[in-house]
Amino acid sequence: MVLITGASKGIGLKVVEKYLASGETVVATDREIENLNKYSDSHRIHWLKMDVTNRTEVKRVIDKVESEIGEINIFVNVAGIFKSCPVEDTTIEEWTKIFEVNTTGVFNVTQAVSDRMKSRKKGSIIVVSSNASKYPRVGMGAYAASKAATSMYTKCLALELSEYGIRCNIVSPGSTNTDMQKQLWNGSKIVPKSILNGDLKTYRLGIPLHKIAEPEDIAEVIFFLASDKAGHITMEEVTVDGGATMGV
Repeated sequence: MVLITGASKGIGLKVVEKYLASGETVVATDREIENLNKYSDSHRIHWLKMDVTNRTEVKRVIDKVESEIGEINIFVNVAGIFKSCPVEDTTIEEWTKIFEVNTTGVFNVTQAVSDRMKSRKKGSIIVVSSNASKYPRVGMGAYAASKAATSMYTKCLALELSEYGIRCNIVSPGSTNTDMQKQLWNGSKIVPKSILNGDLKTYRLGIPLHKIAEPEDIAEVIFFLASDKAGHITMEEVTVDGGATMGV
């Protein structure tokens, strides 16, 4: 059985669809789960409301899943928030919120899920980070820092869980066709040239493949890394950004 956070849209929703198509039972969680009736006719999906920043709620949901639905064999953490803001203009409230969701939220759920996996000595955990964790970016001090922290946390978690046969890997997307990405487009429906070609003013690298990713591209990598086909891969970070970070 697969547990997914941040499942109601974007990459998370494509991960849900990928696993449903493969025949898996899916527990899809998000802070808001309304307006998802298109999936309600499937007996293999369970939508549960869960705020990853609320440790009490996380524990309650994980307990409910394990006791009423089934064992969590795969956990995919997609939940995350984004805000672009210069460091000097970032409020402590904004900084704290970004880290609460992007870093502490990952800690909360992986701790609860891995505790169950350890007793069974099996499981696969995938954490969605960002290629922003690799390079400094103008206007992304809080976001990039939260993702860098999350990536390193996941590698440390992978090391500690390896003796239990549990694999932990990271998928780091670059620019992807999601609502989060479109926050940077100033209302445009067309991908700005500054994203595809780079922007010297902001020290932004371009994308060698000259296109942004679709959510399906990220979901495919997640699906592979979580599967038995990647059974000897752990502690790795796979960057899916069309070459924007030059393979670093």
